[in-house]
Amino acid sequence: MSQNKIYANKIAAFLNKEPRDFTRPDLVKYIKAHGIKMVNFRYAAGDGRLKTLNFVINDERYLDRILSAGERVDGSSLFKSIDAGSSDLYVVPRYRTAFVNPFSQVPAIDILCSFYTADGKPFASAPAEVLRRSEAEFRKVSGFDFHAMGELEYYVIAPKNPLYPTGTQKGYHEAHPFSKWADLRAEAMAAIAEAGGRIKYGHSEVGFIRTEESEMAQQEIEFLPVPASEAADQLAMAKWMLSGIGYKYGVVISFAPKISIGHAGSGLHVHTCLFKNGKNAMIDKSGLSSPARKLVAGFLDLAGPMTAFGNTVPTSYFRLVPHQEAPINVCWAYRNRSALVRIPLGWLNAAGMVKDANPGCAPAKVDHNQTVEFRSADGSANLHFLLAGLCVAARRGFERKDALAFADKYFVDKNIYHKEQASLLEKLPKLPSSCWASAESLEKARGLFEARGVFTPQVIDGVIRRLKSYDDRNLSERLYGKEEEIKNLVEEYLYC
Repeated sequence: MSQNKIYANKIAAFLNKEPRDFTRPDLVKYIKAHGIKMVNFRYAAGDGRLKTLNFVINDERYLDRILSAGERVDGSSLFKSIDAGSSDLYVVPRYRTAFVNPFSQVPAIDILCSFYTADGKPFASAPAEVLRRSEAEFRKVSGFDFHAMGELEYYVIAPKNPLYPTGTQKGYHEAHPFSKWADLRAEAMAAIAEAGGRIKYGHSEVGFIRTEESEMAQQEIEFLPVPASEAADQLAMAKWMLSGIGYKYGVVISFAPKISIGHAGSGLHVHTCLFKNGKNAMIDKSGLSSPARKLVAGFLDLAGPMTAFGNTVPTSYFRLVPHQEAPINVCWAYRNRSALVRIPLGWLNAAGMVKDANPGCAPAKVDHNQTVEFRSADGSANLHFLLAGLCVAARRGFERKDALAFADKYFVDKNIYHKEQASLLEKLPKLPSSCWASAESLEKARGLFEARGVFTPQVIDGVIRRLKSYDDRNLSERLYGKEEEIKNLVEEYLYC
């Protein structure tokens, strides 16, 4: 272990070891040395939200017991597919996820947990377990590890402040004092990093909405690529952290896909990349590698049913409308934000930039960091199911013998909303336009998601049932011009 290593996680810094190497004695050592009084278990239930179980540490024997064996919980209250007559589940801590709670008045550490059944087997319908299986099956088929990172967009909704106003839709990378919530964002980023979140950066986003009573400022925190299971855990933790810090500041933090018609919505763009032997495999001598293009093909193939995991409330489909950066057409492109799947800049041929910006300095070694961005999902997503679905879609790309030709068929090289692209636009498949349509798309493709035992039939049934319960067919047409009804609907899903 290096004595000079920098750790954001306080437990890792104390132990001088990576969180992935945490053991039970490590956690006991930290708890005893820092006067920790509580341990909190956290876990993503069927609705995708983090739940909490609090323990007061009575003595060292009890601490060892909960860290060794976990605790039992009522599974029927956490998962609708479980019958109340036989509902007990175990929650067992994953030591590598431990972090110091930044909010608790009582010194506490929090740990993410996995669900297990009465016979000690992983609970097959738990979101984190579905994702773990999906990663494993993708690796078996492709030979690659699937890594991902999220762009977490959200609005801060606060009382109107007349000082240093930001222009409508002019908030992108705005700085203090025109961007009012940089301190909240910085505090959140620090807390998320201490909890293990691998953050890339944060900034003010495009959206800025002003009403008579309030103003709404859009923000973004973007992460670094990590294995998909870690990416989902980090995003779930980040949403919980942001909500807690928003509560402390007395403001609303909303991840809702749309909070005002005609203004920028909040997406959850997911960047993905393939790794082999610890190296990014997205680029070869010809440019975008064949494995990367197979990844693209899989995302395009299952884009429709993927909305069932990534766009899960009626207001999701107020964001997925024509002529916006939120995509509705199934296609891919380089750097084109009107496409569903985008290939962003990846630091190719970029080694000379630092030398040019810093004359006299030696050239820097810059490795490529190419990703493929999936742009349709939003803040209503069930994060673990979304990432699991992307793994399934990626696997589909490797299973299709015609994957490369299929990807080429839906490649575009211009903004598809330019009028000269009208004929192309008509030929492109469209994403579902409602939760109901999304459910029907998933129903047709469910065999692909259930293949190899990844998604359980109970999970797919539950997702379809929930989406159809909104009965939002033709919702946009039904609400056209009815501003009060639209406002009520937006408020209903503000905390999605």
